[in-house]
Amino acid sequence: MNTLLTKASWVAGMLFILFLAKTTTVAQKIWTLEDCINYALTNNLDIKNQVLTVEANKKQHLQSILGLLPDLNGDATNTWNFGQTIDMYTNTFATTTVRSNNFYISSNLTLFSGLTRLNTIQKNKINILASNYDLDVIRNNISLAVAGYYLDILLNSELLDVARAQRDVTTDQVTRIRKRVDAGSSARGDLLNIQAQESADDLTVITTENLLNISNLTLQQLIDLPVTKDFIIEKPRLKSVEAPKDLLTPEQVFGYALLSRPEIKSAELKVKMSEKNLAISRGSLSPVLTAGGTWGTGYSGAAKEVDPNSPVDSIPYFVGKVNGNGDPVYKSYPVYSYRVKSFSDQISGNDNKSLGFNLRIPIFNGWQVRTAIAQAKIQVDQAELNLEMQKRNLRKSIEQAYADAAASLKKYKSATAMVTAQEESFKYTQEKFDVGMLTSFDFNTSKKDLVKARSELLQAKYDFIFKSTILNYYMGKPISINQ
Repeated sequence: MNTLLTKASWVAGMLFILFLAKTTTVAQKIWTLEDCINYALTNNLDIKNQVLTVEANKKQHLQSILGLLPDLNGDATNTWNFGQTIDMYTNTFATTTVRSNNFYISSNLTLFSGLTRLNTIQKNKINILASNYDLDVIRNNISLAVAGYYLDILLNSELLDVARAQRDVTTDQVTRIRKRVDAGSSARGDLLNIQAQESADDLTVITTENLLNISNLTLQQLIDLPVTKDFIIEKPRLKSVEAPKDLLTPEQVFGYALLSRPEIKSAELKVKMSEKNLAISRGSLSPVLTAGGTWGTGYSGAAKEVDPNSPVDSIPYFVGKVNGNGDPVYKSYPVYSYRVKSFSDQISGNDNKSLGFNLRIPIFNGWQVRTAIAQAKIQVDQAELNLEMQKRNLRKSIEQAYADAAASLKKYKSATAMVTAQEESFKYTQEKFDVGMLTSFDFNTSKKDLVKARSELLQAKYDFIFKSTILNYYMGKPISINQ
């Protein structure tokens, strides 16, 4: 029995361990750059808001198309008239309370309105395309920002490795100097100096850890991910730091960008939209021709008819005398009973139809149309200026990115040579320091120079990768930092 309990406990324990391992594995997802970009594009509120704008523009475009159809409206009334009034269906005075109903159906169709409706449809269609390009601009900007912060994490992670490695070197030196001080072969001042450097290295590690944590936090906030300490990014094999063999000139990159960048496409479409607005404003000067038709009927409680189900009385009246004897002659006329006409009979009998055309010619309306046309012309000029500004900003951004990439490449090559030289120098310095031929001050100075050179090399490396990524971005290539 005890054996069975032991085995059951062992199985339960293993299942619990496997559950914890699975939970930990799920929690510690490794985020690639593509994962971060896709998550941001799915959850970013600016993107969601622009998607709603696109959908609203689609609805507006559909409504402008449906606006070409004739309208159709129905009206129904139910009225009680008290006191003396003229009934519209009997054209007689009614002095009692009378209930009446009126039913109307009307339809109107605009036959011509200066092409304003057609121009509105075209303008709304262009607006959909422009808003889609605006959505692409937001997506591209967010993707580029995610790549930048992703590289910041990688940079700070490597800087942290450098800082820790240098601290370990200093810690080893502290151990060696302490032994030499204890043996009396080194002055206590050397130990104090190297311990001070160790404290400085600890501070550098802490500072770099804080930068890494902040960059992790910033990226999570950028992609709208709930902040968690389990956020871990992939450390990819980065693209090599060298000038591409097919590197284009800034003019060539700009020429390609003009044909592909969504911000340029959007600005061009907004020029066309402003031109359509101008055409719509000018169309308001044109006559408007509409056609309309109505059908109506009604019911009145004052409308009467002879009641065939009631007896007919007669009333005699004197019409003359018989010639000769003078006897009076009488005739009689019938007296009928009346009833209110039925609802169905009145509805079918009181119907009326109409069909007509209306031509409205604008003559003077307080100069409103002329003012609207003048404002539309200004909007065209503004849209054209905005397009030119977008082109100039794009050219400046490409020229700046090109110059930055070239400068960072030169800086990387220079920093590489500097690191090589500093590593040789530090190796020589460390050997002399180990045998007591150099002071701790000289050792610390050499180590600081090496740390600085390595940090500058890392910064130049990631700066070039990011700047070259921007150039690829302007050429319409997918954002990628992998080799």
